[in-house]
Amino acid sequence: MNFAPVFSGRRFAVLGLGKAGLPAAQALREMGAEVFVWDDYAPAREGAVGFEVKLPREIGLELDALVISPGIPHLLPVPHQEAVWAWARKIPILTDAELLYRAVRGSGSKARFAGITGTNGKSTTTALLAHILQVAGVPHAAGANLGPAALALPLLPDDGVYVLEMSSYMLERLKTLTFDVATMLNLSPDHIDRHGDMAGYARAKREIFARQDSFSTAVIGVDDEGARAMAAWLETQPQRVVEISGAAFDTHGAAALPGAHNAQNAAAASAMARALGVGEAAIAEGMQTYPGLPHRQAEVANVGGLRFINDSKSTNADAASRAMGCYERFVWIAGGVGKAGGIESLAPLFARISKAFLIGQDGPVFAETLSAHGVANDVAGTLERAVKLAADHARATGNKIVLFSPAAASFDQFKNFEQRGDAFTALVRKAA
Repeated sequence: MNFAPVFSGRRFAVLGLGKAGLPAAQALREMGAEVFVWDDYAPAREGAVGFEVKLPREIGLELDALVISPGIPHLLPVPHQEAVWAWARKIPILTDAELLYRAVRGSGSKARFAGITGTNGKSTTTALLAHILQVAGVPHAAGANLGPAALALPLLPDDGVYVLEMSSYMLERLKTLTFDVATMLNLSPDHIDRHGDMAGYARAKREIFARQDSFSTAVIGVDDEGARAMAAWLETQPQRVVEISGAAFDTHGAAALPGAHNAQNAAAASAMARALGVGEAAIAEGMQTYPGLPHRQAEVANVGGLRFINDSKSTNADAASRAMGCYERFVWIAGGVGKAGGIESLAPLFARISKAFLIGQDGPVFAETLSAHGVANDVAGTLERAVKLAADHARATGNKIVLFSPAAASFDQFKNFEQRGDAFTALVRKAA
């Protein structure tokens, strides 16, 4: 199946030509639109072969929408100047997931949309649901915040399912996209700079349930206060509500889903699959055969019984707590660009740490917190030095786990958490 020229006669400006932007521009052009592109980074502009490269304000023509890549702010902390220009002219600012929905419906497909959000666990739940659908033989395509950009996904038939991981940045730029099945896993402080405060962050996450009706299903976690508050709000809404908890879900036999946090992810994926008509046998098989995702508690080496765990995806303290809770005793590598509150919330888990080796911009800040709680630590600075020191300490003390779960963002020393995790893996394997 091919998309119809649903955007024929429409004009779009695409701002940001990275993972989401350039595929969006290419897809919009293939769907008949006139597309203008811009990126503040000159090499990205040079890669936009075949497009008219202009700042939106310089186009001189009426635009149907400005499509901004998720990482570019349109409101807080400081809106991009082109977003300010668009707001002043009442030009809609959209994400490519919104345009995928319009393209699918405009092409005549009744394929359903399943959306997943939450502070942590989005990617695992998205990948797990897609895997279950594959086992069940349901046509599907997964992407958006995880994997391919939304507009890079193919047109699905009426019985198909789009499985979209939705960040808060994406959710606040939706206008018509309605999820047949939507999940909000959990809610803890993150991206406060982009949303102003916790209430603003919660409002953005709540958009996953916007426009749902009595034929829709909302799956909501109830394992944290923020999610429970949203669950209470959902009870006043028209959609069917399914509450899920990791504490009440058994992941026995699912080797790639360790820990209570993954039990919550599995509970959510199962509930979504049921809402999409998947049978219990396929759900069970999907759980047991799910291979896991890289950079999420992935054992990357076992050297004489010493296991090295790559959990680079933990970009905040709440995510790190989920990995730390899976091991009774470990050597910890952490640090980078800390989020609001740092690692103080991890104090109940500090007794499990044999010693911490800290890297990056906020390594010294993390060290202060750990020292205040009597946890042995060393500010290693670089990941290379941290891996060597951690491995030496583990061998000297008989520890069996070196856990790389940074509890911080990566952009002080790495392009993203994937590059950071790959660097850890390469260093471990080189040392082995």
